[in-house]
Amino acid sequence: MIEVLLCSVVTILPDFLYRRFVQGKRLGREITLYSIWYELRYGITACLGLTIVLLTLILYFHPSTTSAISFFRTVPILPEGSGRVEEVYVEVQHEVKAGDPIFKLDSSRQEAALLTAQKRVVETEAAFEVAKTDLAGADAKIQEAESAYQQAVDELATKTELQKRNAGTVSERELERLQNVVNGRQASVAAAIASKQSVQAQITSLLPAQKASAEATLAEAQVELDKTVVRAGVDGLLEQFTLRKGDIVNPIMRSAGVLIPTEAGRGGLVAGFSQLEAQVMKTGMIGEVTCISKPLTIIPMVVTSVQDLIAAGQVQASDRLIDAQQVVKPGTITVYMEPLFAGGFDGVPPGSSCIANAYTNNHDRLDDPNIGTGQWLFLHVIDTVGVVHAIILRIQALLLPVQTLVLSGGH
Repeated sequence: MIEVLLCSVVTILPDFLYRRFVQGKRLGREITLYSIWYELRYGITACLGLTIVLLTLILYFHPSTTSAISFFRTVPILPEGSGRVEEVYVEVQHEVKAGDPIFKLDSSRQEAALLTAQKRVVETEAAFEVAKTDLAGADAKIQEAESAYQQAVDELATKTELQKRNAGTVSERELERLQNVVNGRQASVAAAIASKQSVQAQITSLLPAQKASAEATLAEAQVELDKTVVRAGVDGLLEQFTLRKGDIVNPIMRSAGVLIPTEAGRGGLVAGFSQLEAQVMKTGMIGEVTCISKPLTIIPMVVTSVQDLIAAGQVQASDRLIDAQQVVKPGTITVYMEPLFAGGFDGVPPGSSCIANAYTNNHDRLDDPNIGTGQWLFLHVIDTVGVVHAIILRIQALLLPVQTLVLSGGH
């Protein structure tokens, strides 16, 4: 309607003034309700044509959409394993900080596993003390074996010397027996040394590995025990939290509630513009929105990102071929918008539906000294007609409460 009124000022109105004051035609006489088309046919035709051109320029270069929503994410409250609730620390709509406990599952099994792991660590530490004692015993056995070996060697040397001096004093059989005793005592020394090395290997390699394994099992048991206490991952507000002591929670079948992050949906909007504006929508464009949840308010925005693909064309792997006719709706260009000024989104609840405008700005192109006259005039017209869309958005902001509460029967 605004476009028609604006176009009529430069088409129908001059035509009427010419016929009224130049040709002398009077209202009610030559210009009547039945003769308006014939008398003002040039102005009406020009008005319709100019209105179509104006609408095309406005809607293309200054796109608008009613599909602008402040999407927000939710975090399901789920344990990593199923179990029965033992204790609940919060209530519904409770504000939590990251790391705050929310509820606790029955942990008897995890506590038993933790106790077993602790005992294994203590057992390994005790094995260290036993190994140290065995090492001291191995040293004593080596000394004992070496003493016995040395005694046998000395006795063999004495009998050998006697046999050399007087062959009949010591028999060959006696020398062979003493040599066997020396060999046996020497083997005992080697066995004692090997026993010591085995104890040393236990102390330096086996027992540390067993202790490390026991400590890892202890840490794992502690982690499993900690998992029985479900904590908040982010700052936020609990919603739909009706969990009570004795309830069964399953991460697959049943969630305990929903956590709404504090900043969720408060940073901007996600808007879907027509595919026709794919070449117009650019990052950095200035925009405006008005939201149902905050009526009679215009919020300046800026386009921060333009998604370079259209969601309607996504394909998922399946056992059926894709038919292009299955895509009924053409899809939209997804645009991310944020408030131009700090605090611009205050008072707009997450999930709000809004009407969004984006305005093409040709200021940099107009500053180009090499621009042609025709292009300069065209770009000035484009930037100027954006005011019409801004006026329309403000009219929509004024009519939105009436349309919602009265015309649509809302309460």
